[in-house]
Amino acid sequence: MKERVSPLEKAALGLMLLFFYLPIVYIVIFSFNDSRSLTNFTGFSLQWYEKMFSDSTMVESIFYTVVIAVLATVISTVVGTLTAIGLSKSRKILQTAVERINDLPVMNPDIVTAIGLLMFFSAIAVRKGFLTLLLAHIMFCIPYVMLSVMPKLRSLDPNLTDAAMDLGATPMQAITKVIVPQIRPGIISGALIAFTMSFDDFVISYFVTGNGVQNISILVYTMSKRVNPSINALSTIVIAAIAVVVLIVNLLPLLHTKKLLSSTGQKQVEER
Repeated sequence: MKERVSPLEKAALGLMLLFFYLPIVYIVIFSFNDSRSLTNFTGFSLQWYEKMFSDSTMVESIFYTVVIAVLATVISTVVGTLTAIGLSKSRKILQTAVERINDLPVMNPDIVTAIGLLMFFSAIAVRKGFLTLLLAHIMFCIPYVMLSVMPKLRSLDPNLTDAAMDLGATPMQAITKVIVPQIRPGIISGALIAFTMSFDDFVISYFVTGNGVQNISILVYTMSKRVNPSINALSTIVIAAIAVVVLIVNLLPLLHTKKLLSSTGQKQVEER
């Protein structure tokens, strides 16, 4: 028998959703406000988007955010995937040790990681800027990729690689043509999570950047100290970008499952 939800529980759920999403809706609406007011909507206008894209500082922050997020995603996905595949063929004690180390950046508070990276870059006398920001993003994105890929690798037959090489495949062909296609959903999920984490990171970025290099999160923080409606337009773009990534993360597994079911059904029809 299906359990009924009480009106009180429905009201609590509604209030919770309102608490979470009302500020987002508020930002999006007032990004199209005709006046500078952040409390009174006087009319529809795109002027704050125009001013945002005409502001060189904002354009540079968007550029750095996208470039660093893309580079960090690509590099961390490749490194994280190869590391996970290597670990799957290693001894159990090594797997356990590396997995525990891999969990540290995820479990650590961002402020702890940020201060640690700041001290590390200062100790090796690396000038803070684009390079340090990129390295920091790669560092905290790799664990999320590995966490997405490892469960997929555990679900594979451990003899799959050996079987491929027995049939004439080289080790590289076994990885690229046998292993990677099987774990592709995990790789894509890890890459999208890495992109999201890099795109909206603030705490770590704030501590490791310098020389005029700043991402959107840092720019929004500096703009919040003074009333500037362009911050609503910039925030709306960030919200839209994250929403698209989240949508892709949720749709890709469904599309992959639908494709598998379709191909399976087609094979069954052909066999009949």
